Amino acid sequence: MKLKMLYSFLKTDIDEIEKELNLAIESDAALLKDASLHLLQAGGKRIRPVFVLLSAKTGEYDIHVIKNVAVALELIHMASLVHDDVIDDAELRRGRTTIKAQWDNQVAMYTGDYMFARALDYMTIIDEPVAHRILSHAIVELCIGEIAQIEDKYRFDQNLRDYLRRIKRKTALLIAVSCQLGAVAGKVPEEVHTRLYRFGYYVGMAYQITDDILDFTSSEEELGKPAGGDLMQGNITLPVLYALNNEHVAPKIMSVQENTRKEEMTHVIEEILSTDAIQKSAHLSQLYLKKALKELDALPPSKAKKSLRDIALFIGKRKY
Repeated sequence: MKLKMLYSFLKTDIDEIEKELNLAIESDAALLKDASLHLLQAGGKRIRPVFVLLSAKTGEYDIHVIKNVAVALELIHMASLVHDDVIDDAELRRGRTTIKAQWDNQVAMYTGDYMFARALDYMTIIDEPVAHRILSHAIVELCIGEIAQIEDKYRFDQNLRDYLRRIKRKTALLIAVSCQLGAVAGKVPEEVHTRLYRFGYYVGMAYQITDDILDFTSSEEELGKPAGGDLMQGNITLPVLYALNNEHVAPKIMSVQENTRKEEMTHVIEEILSTDAIQKSAHLSQLYLKKALKELDALPPSKAKKSLRDIALFIGKRKY
């Protein structure tokens, strides 16, 4: 089953958000508009807007209000991708050239900044001070996570806590606040939006761990970028951390540099796959998913709750 089937009843509202995203990147500056549109047309799962909508369904659901939160969260996510591609000197994103590759670093950085600014624009529609505190805290943490990733590049002596803290800030937090802000915009009680935050956090952790597994188990065609690309860029992910415990494999992993040839990288990937690193990573991902589903159990039955559960389970099994 495809991911979109799990929330097909939201299709009209998702289409509305897609239209709004196109309006959000409108600009009198043609270059800025073209660069933003280049990324938007590359597509994406739009998982953050979906979490916003489903969480809002637990309260007072008004798409004309909720869509502003959904658009804001997706714009923040898109902006972070644009900046990531500059930092990583990435040529491809979702199988297409990145903004920095199509234009240059300057255009990419200002395009990312523009998306961040437009996101804040959309959030001003939400008349809930707590929503703005939640979002501003998330953006601060996101930036800290990006800096931590830069500092940790090719640092092979980092530990599990370093990794988990980094992926919380880089990935899990934005998914968590997507759930929380959707619920806040739906005017639910604090207990409910806090629970949905925890659900999103656990799902986000599982989501990133799964991404890190797929970086070694999927093909370049499926990933839309070279397999093992994270390690090539010096990002020490969970499978790498676990594989480093193997005395035979560790020296080969630590020999990886930015200019490592593709043939050598293929051999390193094979060595990592020969260990139990993938299985151990998948196990931790499943533990986070179990925690996420436990948070949902306390919510009353609804179509939205079922979709949130189904999406969490899908994330645990996805192959791309």
